[in-house]
Amino acid sequence: MQTSEAPEERLRKFKYRGKDASMRRQQRIAVSVQLRKAKKDEQVLKRRNITNLSSDPASEEGTKGASLTLQEIINGVNASDPELCFQATKAARKILSRKKNPPLKLIIEAGLIPKLVEFLKSSLHPCLQLEAAWALTNIASGTSEQTQAVVEGGAIQPLVELLSSPHMAVCEQAVWALGNIAGDGPEFRDFVISSNAIPHLLALISSTIPMTFLRNITWTLSNLCRNKNPYPCKKAVKQLLPTLFRLLHHHDSEVLSDTCWALSYLTEGCNGRIGQVVDMGVLPRLVELMTSSELSVLTPSLRTVGNIVTGTDCQTQVAIDAGILSVLPGLLLHHKSSIQKEAAWALSNVAAGPYQHIQQLITCNVLPPLVSLLKNGDFKVQKEAIWVVANFTSGSSLDQLIQLVQAGVLEPLVNLLTIPDTKCVIIILDIISFLLQVAEKLSEKDSLCLLIEELGGVDRIKALQFHENHQVAMTALSILENHFSEEEENDTMLPSPYQDHVFLKHLT
Repeated sequence: MQTSEAPEERLRKFKYRGKDASMRRQQRIAVSVQLRKAKKDEQVLKRRNITNLSSDPASEEGTKGASLTLQEIINGVNASDPELCFQATKAARKILSRKKNPPLKLIIEAGLIPKLVEFLKSSLHPCLQLEAAWALTNIASGTSEQTQAVVEGGAIQPLVELLSSPHMAVCEQAVWALGNIAGDGPEFRDFVISSNAIPHLLALISSTIPMTFLRNITWTLSNLCRNKNPYPCKKAVKQLLPTLFRLLHHHDSEVLSDTCWALSYLTEGCNGRIGQVVDMGVLPRLVELMTSSELSVLTPSLRTVGNIVTGTDCQTQVAIDAGILSVLPGLLLHHKSSIQKEAAWALSNVAAGPYQHIQQLITCNVLPPLVSLLKNGDFKVQKEAIWVVANFTSGSSLDQLIQLVQAGVLEPLVNLLTIPDTKCVIIILDIISFLLQVAEKLSEKDSLCLLIEELGGVDRIKALQFHENHQVAMTALSILENHFSEEEENDTMLPSPYQDHVFLKHLT
C-alpha cells in the first residue's frame, strides 16, 4: 500500500519502544486514505435512470413525444397546456435517459431546469411530476457543475416535498434525485440534510415497500453519510443510525451493501464518530457479514470493521469480542488480493494495540497466513503485511516476539529487502535491528545473526549500504556495524551447540 502520507512519523514507532498504543494505531489511520482512493468506484456516487418501467404512469403514453426536437421541447415546457408540458418533459427525459452521450449540457443551456423544478410542484399532475423528477435525476447524475445547476435551480426543497407524495413512482424518483445530489459532495449533501430530507426518507421505509424502492432509499441514505470536510453533522448521524442498524439485518445483498458502505463512511475519522456506530451494537452483525461470499457485502463490512479498529483500545476490544479475529485470518488467504489487503490493514491496527490484543492475534492463529502473505502475496498486500509485523514488534512482549520469529517471519522479510519501495525497506531494516537488540539482551544474538546470515540477510544488508537513499544506507550500515562487524565476530565464540535457541527453534 502506498505510504506517501507522513512516512517519517510512521517510521518513528521503531525508535520509541513502549509508545502509547493509540499513537501507534493513529499512525496507521492515514493508510486507509490511499486504500479508499483505490476503491472509490466500488460504490456508485451517482446513477442515471435509463430504465423505462412498464408500471410507470409516464410509460402508458407509448413512444409519443419521443422524437421532439430540442426547440419543440423548449416550446412545449413553456406552453400553458399541461398536456403539452407533459409531452415535452417526457421527451426531454427520454433523451436524458440515453445510454450513450445524453445531452445534459444542451438541456441545461436551453434553460429547462427552472421549468422542470416548477413542474415538481404540479400536484394535480403526478405524471408530469414524475417526468420532471426523472429528468432532474439524470441531469444531477452528471458532473458537479451539472448537479450544481439542478441545485441552483431550486430543486432540493420541492424534491424533499415529493417524498410525501401519495404516488409511489413519483416519491421513488425524488429519492433517486436527492441521492444523486447528496452524492456530489459535502456541500450539497448538507443542503439536502438541512432541507429535512432524512425524516421523510426514513418514514418511507416499511415492510411493504417494493425491494427496488428500498434499495434506492438505502443508497440515498448511504450518500447522506458519505464525504467529509466536513463530515455529516452529529444530529443527522443520530437520526440515521437506528435505521441503518435495522437495515443491516436485511436479507437483500444490495441493501446490505449500501448499508455497510454507509457505516464505513460514518466510521471514518475521529474516535467519537466511531463510538457512535459501535455503541449501536453493529459489530456482531458486521463480523457475520464479513463471511459473506458476495464481494459487494464483504468489502464494505470489512472496511467498516477496519475503520473501527483504528479507534481506541476499548473500541478495538469490542470488535475483538465480536469475533473479528475468527474471520480476519481466513480473509488473509481470500482469492481476491483486494480483500487480503484490507484484512491485513485491519490486522495492522489490531497489532498496534497493547500486548493483550497481540496475544489474541497469536491465539487466533494469525501468524501462519501472515507469513504466507509475506512470501507469496501481491506486492501491495505484502506491504500491508509488513505493517502488521512492524506494529506487532512495537507493542509485543518478549514471548510474543519469540513466537513471531518462530513463525518464520524473518525469511520473507529478508527476501523483501530487495524490493524497490524505499519506505518498506526502511521498515524491514528497523524490524531486523530491533529483533537483534532484543536477541542481544537475551544473550541469543549469535543465534539470530546466524539465522539472518543463513537466510541471505547479511549479503542483502551489505548491498543496502550503497543504496541511493541515505536513510536506507545509514540504517543498513548501523546494523552491520553493531551486529555483524569483524570486531563483533572476533569477540564472539563459535555458534553454541545448544540446539534450543529461542529464535532458532522450529525454524530450520
